[in-house]
Amino acid sequence: MFYMSNDKLTAMKKTLTALLVCFAFTATAFAQEKAIGLRFGGGTAFNGEISYQQPLSDANRLELDLGLYGSGVSLSGVYQWVWGLPELADGFSWYAGVGGSILSYDGFNLGLLGQIGIEYKLPSVPLQFSLDVRPGFYLMNGYGNGSGAALGVRYTF
Repeated sequence: MFYMSNDKLTAMKKTLTALLVCFAFTATAFAQEKAIGLRFGGGTAFNGEISYQQPLSDANRLELDLGLYGSGVSLSGVYQWVWGLPELADGFSWYAGVGGSILSYDGFNLGLLGQIGIEYKLPSVPLQFSLDVRPGFYLMNGYGNGSGAALGVRYTF
C-alpha cells in the first residue's frame, strides 16, 4: 500500500496548483491572435514587406516588417496602440505607433517611424486587411523622409 504524509501531500498540492496557474497564464498569453502576411506600398524603395504582428496585450502590439528589394533590405519595428471601432462594424479597429527602421539600400541607414492606420479582421475567415501610412525620417546618407500609404493582408492565428 502507498502512504504519503500530510506534509508531502500538502507540498504536492501546492506544486500542482502553482503549475496549473503557470499553465493558465501561458495559455492566456498565447491565446491572443498573431498575424503574418504582406504589406504592399509604403513610399520607400521597398514596395513589399513580409509583416508580422505580435500582441503584447489587448491594447498594444509589436509589428515587425522585412522588406527586400534587389540588393537592399529593410527591417522595421513599430510599437502600436490599437483601439476598436465598433461604430463601423465588428472587426474594425484603428492603430497608431512609433518605431524605428534599419535600411540597407544605397548604403546603411537608420530611421525613425510613425504609423497610423485602420484594419478589418474578417469575422469568419482568419484574414486581416489594413490600410496605413508610415512616415519615416532617415538619419544618414541623405535618404531624407519617406512616406506613403500601404495595404496589408495578413493571416491571423
